[in-house]
Amino acid sequence: MSKRSCLSIILAAGEGTRMKSSKPKVLHEIAGLPMVAHVLAAAAEAGGTETALVVGHGGEEVGRVAARLAASPEIFVQEQRLGTGHAVLAARAAIERGYDDILVMFGDTPLVEPAVLLEARRRLAEGAAVAVVGFRPHNPAGYGRLIVVDGKLVAIREDKDASAAEKEIGFCNGGLMAIAGSHALALLDKVGNANAKGEYYLTDIVAIAAEAGLDVVATEASAESVLGINNRAELAEAEAIWQHRRRRAAMLSGVTLIAPETVHFSHDTEIGQDTLVEPNVWFGPGVEVAEGAKIHAFSHIEGATIASGCDVGPFARLRPGADLQEKAKVGNFCEVKKATIEKGAKVNHLTYIGDARVGAGANIGAGTVTCNYDGYSKFFTDIGDGAFVGSNSSLVAPVTIGNGAYVASGSVITESVPEDALAFGRARQKTLPGKGKSLRELRASAAAAKK
Repeated sequence: MSKRSCLSIILAAGEGTRMKSSKPKVLHEIAGLPMVAHVLAAAAEAGGTETALVVGHGGEEVGRVAARLAASPEIFVQEQRLGTGHAVLAARAAIERGYDDILVMFGDTPLVEPAVLLEARRRLAEGAAVAVVGFRPHNPAGYGRLIVVDGKLVAIREDKDASAAEKEIGFCNGGLMAIAGSHALALLDKVGNANAKGEYYLTDIVAIAAEAGLDVVATEASAESVLGINNRAELAEAEAIWQHRRRRAAMLSGVTLIAPETVHFSHDTEIGQDTLVEPNVWFGPGVEVAEGAKIHAFSHIEGATIASGCDVGPFARLRPGADLQEKAKVGNFCEVKKATIEKGAKVNHLTYIGDARVGAGANIGAGTVTCNYDGYSKFFTDIGDGAFVGSNSSLVAPVTIGNGAYVASGSVITESVPEDALAFGRARQKTLPGKGKSLRELRASAAAAKK
């Protein structure tokens, strides 16, 4: 199989009006990645050597996004929407270059599995001219039926044209197709538009190939793998299926998910074995978690790196650029952004650390804030190894807290603190005996006067 060249043609010209969105349908996301990118990835994993992406008129945005996410697919424009056969032929220039296999896929089927595509290609390698991917839905009504005789696919009968006996067939057209490159253009050019809609249907090549004495076969996939997305309800269903697959894969790789149905992964989440994830954790894009970490409940993590033995949450937020090194701790109601928390450092409670370094073994007290933004620019805070910052302190960047230094609770630190120094940045307490009582009486009197 590896020696066979393969062109993947991905049809993404549909307007997706049922999505009720200004965004092209195939750019709606599953696990933080556009649907079409999932399809591109599956094609690549199935050995696709080149990719042709067919977009509709005004589909430049789809092409731009796809170019950023995949290995530069070649973009073709279907100026008029005249059916799937017409859409495939929009990529004629690519087909004419000559490939062993041609895969025809749809940009709105994000759950397609590479194994399904590989099986269709395998059948081409065995001599089939066309391999159609079928599936068995719970209710076949509305789907085209695959008419198989003696192991050969002889026709695809649309539901409205099927006889009573054919309607009893549960094996249906999943839409995906593999075509032998040596026959592709000859078959596609014979597809006509003598139908009620005046469109060119890709499915017609099945009968054309069978009549020409060519082998046409059907392979079988799960209903999930060929699920097409037409509206936001189906988008949510596909998201749920993707998440179920990913959670299962994580658990089988040695990750403990206490309540897996409550954990959300992104398409690129990496998580090491022996990591424990408690309920209601959200992994956004760009998260890497090493072995043996603990992610406590209700934490929200994106664009972050978490080393082995780290402890995060509950109710922690790690934003892009957060880098937790070995055995670091970021506790409850803490936020870390573009900051390194070095080995064994602790940021335990109600704290914001942004644009900063917290040195190895340092301790950051509850309510500490790195004041990193002046309304125009961001500034850096450097907290040294073994430093201790007392609760409710504000560190006004740019500022450095030296190794082993102490910052007294309630301080506002505007100047750097030398190594091993103790810094106070607060007003001296003054106590006025009896003043509380007189103040309370004064306020009560004023309130009574307003009645």
